[in-house]
Amino acid sequence: MKKYLLPLLLLVGIATHAQNLEKALLWKISGNGLPSSSYLYGTIHATCNFTIDENTSKALKNTEQLYLELDMDDPSLQTSMIVGISMKNGVTMNQLANEKDLAVLDQFLKDNIGVGVGVVSNFKPFFVSAMLLPKLLDCEIKSVESELMYLMAEQNESVFGIETVAEQMAVFDAIPYQEQMNELVKTAKKNMVNDKKEFQEILALYASKDISGMLAASEASENMISSKFEKELLTNRNQTWIPRMQKIMLDKSTFFGVGAAHLAGENGVIQLLRKQGFKVEAVF
Repeated sequence: MKKYLLPLLLLVGIATHAQNLEKALLWKISGNGLPSSSYLYGTIHATCNFTIDENTSKALKNTEQLYLELDMDDPSLQTSMIVGISMKNGVTMNQLANEKDLAVLDQFLKDNIGVGVGVVSNFKPFFVSAMLLPKLLDCEIKSVESELMYLMAEQNESVFGIETVAEQMAVFDAIPYQEQMNELVKTAKKNMVNDKKEFQEILALYASKDISGMLAASEASENMISSKFEKELLTNRNQTWIPRMQKIMLDKSTFFGVGAAHLAGENGVIQLLRKQGFKVEAVF
């Protein structure tokens, strides 16, 4: 199970009306009473080739702490995630698909993650989909968050989370389990062909730092979880983060690393911070 915990951190989503922002992953936050600048950085939870660029390295050195979506340095993280993976009220996959589809899914999971439906039957289907993430890449997974944490550890500075594991897991109780199961079965029937294609497109956009383009690509995705549940996946969480970020930045200069899907759009973190009076500018 441990090897699947990183893929489980993958949260996919879109903003309904993406605004075209500069092509940048690193954004400087200043003004509005901040004693010093903080930074916002768009991450991707799994990639092949990634190195921290000079501007990002400087921003890390000029801040006093790192905030990710979750406190990935927390020793209780794995236990908390395992607890949150299961569907509530005793729901199982056998209740969410017919016998024929379950047979297809069972063989598909055995071929790709080494266990059948019986082992993961009570898991939220979204997280079973996330376990397939390594199969979408032709390389060993690298995590942007892990790279950021490594540099902060070298600086002997702390890592925290903007939200709790319980809060993040609750997102996937708000999205109907049936909808999640439908997408998982669709992935199995198509043997991930479209999933691989779309993920490679997202990786290419990320490499070009095109956060608005990433939202547009997600909006056109065949994955209904991304397009139908933007409010649960992004908007609600972004709005919850803003007052927390403001309090954190007023206390200490902070480097925030969150999924790039959270940055762009009218309801993205960049625009929400600007609406609160902060100056948020791209760093090139």
